[in-house]
Amino acid sequence: MQESVIMSNKFIHLLYVPTMACNMKCRYCYLDDQTVDDMKGKDCLETLKYAVTKFRKSGVVPFNISLHGGEVTTLPKNEFHSLIEYISDYYQENRELITEAGFKVGRPHIKTNMYGLDRHIDTIKEFNVSVSGSLDLPLSLHDEYRVTKSGEKTLNRILDNISLLSDIPNKKKVSATIFKEHFEYLEDIIEDIKFLDKNTCLDMNDFNFMIGFDYNSSGLLHHMSEKEQLEFYNRMHEEFDGTNLDDGVNGAWFDEFGPGYCTNCDNCGEKFFLLERNGDIYSCVRGQKNRDYYYGNIYRDEVSDILKCANQKIFRNHNRQPFNEECTKCGYLYLCKTGCPFVKNVYSSDKSYTCLLQQQMYKDRNYQQDEFNDETVYEYVTKMRLEDPRDYVPRQQEPEYPSLEQIISDDAKLQYIYDGNVFELDVDSVRYKLESQILRRSRDIIYITPNSTVRIYMKKCMIQQECDYPENNSLYIMLLSGSLVTYGDEGRTKQRHIATHQVYKGVLDNSSYNDDEYYVYDITNLLKEYKREYSTDNPNNIFFTTSALRDYHYVKQKNNAYYHIQAINLPFQNIEFYYIDKEF
Repeated sequence: MQESVIMSNKFIHLLYVPTMACNMKCRYCYLDDQTVDDMKGKDCLETLKYAVTKFRKSGVVPFNISLHGGEVTTLPKNEFHSLIEYISDYYQENRELITEAGFKVGRPHIKTNMYGLDRHIDTIKEFNVSVSGSLDLPLSLHDEYRVTKSGEKTLNRILDNISLLSDIPNKKKVSATIFKEHFEYLEDIIEDIKFLDKNTCLDMNDFNFMIGFDYNSSGLLHHMSEKEQLEFYNRMHEEFDGTNLDDGVNGAWFDEFGPGYCTNCDNCGEKFFLLERNGDIYSCVRGQKNRDYYYGNIYRDEVSDILKCANQKIFRNHNRQPFNEECTKCGYLYLCKTGCPFVKNVYSSDKSYTCLLQQQMYKDRNYQQDEFNDETVYEYVTKMRLEDPRDYVPRQQEPEYPSLEQIISDDAKLQYIYDGNVFELDVDSVRYKLESQILRRSRDIIYITPNSTVRIYMKKCMIQQECDYPENNSLYIMLLSGSLVTYGDEGRTKQRHIATHQVYKGVLDNSSYNDDEYYVYDITNLLKEYKREYSTDNPNNIFFTTSALRDYHYVKQKNNAYYHIQAINLPFQNIEFYYIDKEF
């Protein structure tokens, strides 16, 4: 029974932003001037409780709840204490559920600039709160880029607050974001790491470098080139390999670029969510306050709609840039998944902005190039790209029988079944030419809403083809869900069939939308009728042919084994679609 409960749940990483307020104004803050408390008077715990309860009722389990900002230490003491206590209790109450699903239960965790850490030190001690702080390295630049909103320096106070953690047995770490301006002080960074290791309670083996990207930095800071990133990485190894910080430089320091982080997801919208105090949900801290990464509001929207929106928006944002052919050949796609979609679009780049660094790190850490890279690429393209996955089908030995193209060429009747010029789908006055899914060279995925108008155009000549009695012939429509099921004795997994629909010649003749060349039939209501059956996770499918041509296809399969092998999936003209039951 317990296994079935685990299998039915979806586990997510939840970042909670209890306040947008911040006591600092860092020069490269991605939130820019939005770090103000706009929710005064509203209990910050109320939103988190409501969200977790609503998620749980929908079978969604946060396996990790971390606090982010704004700056969480700007909260009143009682609110901060209530939040930490709630998270601590949540972990204890759900420990078995979370651990049996394969996740580690940690301690309450905060991401903080550490400037106001002293205000909450009692709560941090009481609940053994894990602290992840941020500094600028070298320390000589810290007070240039990390100041209060009134322009005051912050380093000395932050170092004093770090000392308050010395007698607490919790996880206490810092991270540093490296821009080109920091990189120019490479040797100073090395000396400051040694200083922090020797003179503070920070675990400098559990330290993170982040590579900055110049987003919202007002031109003050600039990103490192990939060559500079690699030089930085190599210099750290040259200095710290074999020292007391060997575990760090070969582990946590560069882990953000490894397979354990969020970019090691085909679609990070399936696992990572950032919740703000007003109920708004975004992808993460990078996508926070960006409409392209806004998933909905926990108070207004159903959890299923939020999950669907997350999946679709990450898919769309990855596909705003083309698929880089280099990513098909390096052998590490199974680890990096082409990088963060947010940063790729900031740079208008089609691969990870830390690509060279990542490849070197994979080699140094003995990650092997994918033995089954061709299969990995094909699966990735099928799930995450608009490119035609048939272009990435793993190479196989040439068959000892005629190709499908040759079989079609030799059979005039089959040519009608695969003709790419006889069906078009009109969605809100945009026409899509339909091709056989077996022969198509590009992949279209369309989005249909309840307000869409959808009409199928079929050339009138099609009703005559391979049919002795055209009056008995029909436009034949097949609807398939993106959900997969296993059919028959052969145990073959394929898309779940939803419905078939036939429209006979007499009805087509009477359609008021017809023109001289095409029968035009409105399928808006047909699609709407089955809206509850469509997959929200994977594209659904709609196929078109005539009943006479459909029958001939199956006759050909029965009579020609070579055709059967190569046309085992539906060969008819089709298009994939998502049905969006509401606008986000």
